Amino acid sequence: MKEEPVRILDGNTFVVSNDRGDVEFDPSVPTGLFSYDTRFLSTWTLSVNGERLESLAVDDLQYYEAKFFLSPEAETLYPNSRISIIRHRWVRQTMEERLTIINYDQMPVSLTVRVDAASDFADLFEVKERVTKKGSTFTRIEDGALILGYRRGNFHRRTVIRPDPTARLDERGITYNVTLGPQQTWVTEILVEPRVLTRSGRDVREQLEGLSVTRTQTDRDLDEWLNRAPRLRTSWQSLEGTYQRSLVDLAALRFAPLTAPDQGLPAAGLPWFMSIFGRDSILTSLQSLPFVPELAAATLGLLGTLQGSRLDDFREEEPGKILHEFRYGESAAFEEQPHSPYFGSADSTPLFLVLLDEYHLWTGDDDLVASLEHRARAALRWIDEYADLMGNRYVSYQRRNDQTGLANQCWKDSWDSISYRDGRLPGPARATCELQGYAYDAKMRAARLAREIWGDVGFAQRLEREATDLKRRFNQDYWVEDGEYFALALEADGSKVDALSSNIGHLLWSGIVDASRVQSIVDHLMSPRLYSGWGVRTLAAGEGRYNPVGYHVGTVWPFDNSFIAWGLRRYGYKEEAARIAQGILESAEFFEGRLPEAFAGYDRELTRYPVQYPTACSPQAWSTGTPLLLLRTMLGLEPIGDHLAVDPALPTNIGWVGLLDIPGRWGRFDAFARGRGESLVPVVSRFRG
Repeated sequence: MKEEPVRILDGNTFVVSNDRGDVEFDPSVPTGLFSYDTRFLSTWTLSVNGERLESLAVDDLQYYEAKFFLSPEAETLYPNSRISIIRHRWVRQTMEERLTIINYDQMPVSLTVRVDAASDFADLFEVKERVTKKGSTFTRIEDGALILGYRRGNFHRRTVIRPDPTARLDERGITYNVTLGPQQTWVTEILVEPRVLTRSGRDVREQLEGLSVTRTQTDRDLDEWLNRAPRLRTSWQSLEGTYQRSLVDLAALRFAPLTAPDQGLPAAGLPWFMSIFGRDSILTSLQSLPFVPELAAATLGLLGTLQGSRLDDFREEEPGKILHEFRYGESAAFEEQPHSPYFGSADSTPLFLVLLDEYHLWTGDDDLVASLEHRARAALRWIDEYADLMGNRYVSYQRRNDQTGLANQCWKDSWDSISYRDGRLPGPARATCELQGYAYDAKMRAARLAREIWGDVGFAQRLEREATDLKRRFNQDYWVEDGEYFALALEADGSKVDALSSNIGHLLWSGIVDASRVQSIVDHLMSPRLYSGWGVRTLAAGEGRYNPVGYHVGTVWPFDNSFIAWGLRRYGYKEEAARIAQGILESAEFFEGRLPEAFAGYDRELTRYPVQYPTACSPQAWSTGTPLLLLRTMLGLEPIGDHLAVDPALPTNIGWVGLLDIPGRWGRFDAFARGRGESLVPVVSRFRG
């Protein structure tokens, strides 16, 4: 499939097709109808009179629906088809398709309309290859429906295809015999239901109250979601479009697990990561907190519920640890993958504590913080008792699952992301620098909660002492003297993994950097080696493994830059933060307002537009959250008690910005700012109650 695939989604259920709306096997694109990590349709093709159709246009109306305008394939250079076909598709927990055929001829026509359907029930990890399934499949026709099924032990999946009664069903699809007079229209609808079955054969989702929604409810839900979010008004028109796109994509990525259908937290990204990811959900919730705080509440509640409680080497679970990834597919069910859930991330746990405090600062939700006290204390114990693998009081990781576990368990989790400046890879036990920043921030924030909400002053004082000691040791042990920056990681023997990377920007966000070292870190971040003109690269140009199109070794990640900008603001570097915001938001214009997971780290002078990373997820949760966090940094929004402080510093290309109805413990608040080239002037901020 050479054309750009068409994707529509609703949480964990999504469809990827070509521009005709057809689904066919493609090793380069995971096409099909997917739900809960299983492909429920691997073939879904439409033909008329035995001929495939030609795409005229695609209208992706909303994230959950699309229209495909089709005609019979042209036989001449100047097509003049008198038959029009419109394929209108919706996705909720199900897929619905309405076929409309219009005869514009002056003569009647007889048509054979055919939809071929099949499913390989591939696990999402298998879709790039044609695999031999270990279970058994079946196809049958029952009660006016075509049923495709798969069974392997207690793992049951089923696709139920329901056309209208005029259809003729066989085990390979649906046929309609249609006769249309001049100017007549024929319409039919098909419902496709992906079913996750229990051992007894019942659909799990049918047992959950309130899960089924209508098209009208989906429309209403999106309208309510957008209406609850602050309204943006700005002189930079494309920024308004990017902001709106981010809000819509966040709505699309809301994922409700089977065990908590009323809890919508952000899934990581389409197509590979439409599931629960601890780190991704936490960071996206942090980015979006001033705009849609309900995501943070859902994320905290669900991740707390799934917190580790035992030692399990296969899943890398430990008491108090926050999960990395949770999957529902066949490979997880039969422990061919450890994702049921998998705990192989060293940063999700301290970041959970950071989110808990930031959520409380914005919302004043004492009840949630109180209810999660024992979860938070367990997370803090994990940092002290399980995360110190090297015995040096630093958070580190080393996989215990050597077969299917992750070698790198920080956000840069590809195999070669952690390296020395000469390109050498360190040993398996690694304490990356940003993990120490997260641990410092987590303890400082937990100390505030202990003092103000949990009523444990002694515990708060202990956490503050530990955090202060960590900051002191870190600034000594990680500092690379000849480069004047912090090492990417420490090895078990204390060796400094000395590559220059974007991780140093996360240190600013955490607050662990001593004042005497800040200027050097800022200079590196804004230098040509790291800053491409579009954003900060993951690895500096000139390092041994630098590659501008390498996944974590030279690309620009929008989310990474949003937290770097937040860190720059924390230390008072407003102009530098605004410069990063400008580059990333300008790049969004080239992606129709939807920032991808990553794009190439080429110098801006070399390319007139940012080059997208070849297999980047889109939409991707923390890229979707990036414009929101950048808006926060540009306006300088910070909760202080029951008030919202505004300290704007706009990029030079923005004349003015107004963000209206910002929610928080203060009620609703309006923030305005005006930029005059290099002179940045705050205007009015107004409490709305």
